[in-house]
Amino acid sequence: MISFILRRLGAGIILIFVVTTITFVLTYGANIPVARNILGPSATEAQVAALTSQLGLDRPLIEQYGSWISGLFQGDLGTSYFSSQPVAAAMGDRLPVTLSIVVLASILTLVISTVLGVASAVRGGALDAALQAITVIAYVFPGLVLGIVLVYVFAISLHWVPAIGFTPIEESVSGWFASSILPAVVLAIGGIAALAAQVRGSVIDELGRDYVRTLRSRDVSEGSILFKHVLRNAAGPAFTTFSLQFVSMFGAALFIERIFALPGYGTYAFTSTIAGDLPAMLGVTLFGVGLVVVVNLLVDLATGWLNPKARIS
Repeated sequence: MISFILRRLGAGIILIFVVTTITFVLTYGANIPVARNILGPSATEAQVAALTSQLGLDRPLIEQYGSWISGLFQGDLGTSYFSSQPVAAAMGDRLPVTLSIVVLASILTLVISTVLGVASAVRGGALDAALQAITVIAYVFPGLVLGIVLVYVFAISLHWVPAIGFTPIEESVSGWFASSILPAVVLAIGGIAALAAQVRGSVIDELGRDYVRTLRSRDVSEGSILFKHVLRNAAGPAFTTFSLQFVSMFGAALFIERIFALPGYGTYAFTSTIAGDLPAMLGVTLFGVGLVVVVNLLVDLATGWLNPKARIS
């Protein structure tokens, strides 16, 4: 198991290196007029040239890359060209906002989809048909429309939660939950439908296998068969689907943050890209690739723990 973890970590580090290197070359080598964007159209060519030199953008690309890599090993992701704030600090301020809605959405997705998927597979009938209908509706129903409807009902009409803004958890737990729950629900809707369908299919497949019939012939209770055997074996595909959804939530969080005016990671990534803030763009890319590597590793470990056959393979 240790060798497996080391191999995956090694592959992950290589992936991070390759992706960030390609991103660096594409961004810093694209001749984006950063100095002109900062100073505005009224700046003279001399002022633009002076700021370009001050930022080090007139140096050879390999030197700029070497400086960035050297700072990266020291935990320095660079400084924003526009706000003069260290990128690591800026992302540290915004990540708790995005993590709040993503973690809440993930918990809702995992719990609700597991209950719906298992119940649909075991009970069948009307419940199964209802799940299929809900899945189709959730796929085609725009999240933007759902967000607006939820804001109107729960924030504007009922005044249960704030319509916009974010309250840090260290200031108020109840305020944090109230400002995070609606964005999390909107973010989770599509994921619940997809994961519930995956859980349903995996559980149905496992219930039809020979070992289930053997356990039933030995008078093992249905609850024991379901929770001790079927769910453990069905967890692998479901965890894979869940990991993909978890990562994709960070991308979808951009739209959710715009709807609810949340100062999160998605908004920071969007504004940095639009402005051409190269250090911020690299920091966002580095975090995104690192997130994919870590999530995939955790899913592999969880799958191996739940399913001994996967652990052996």
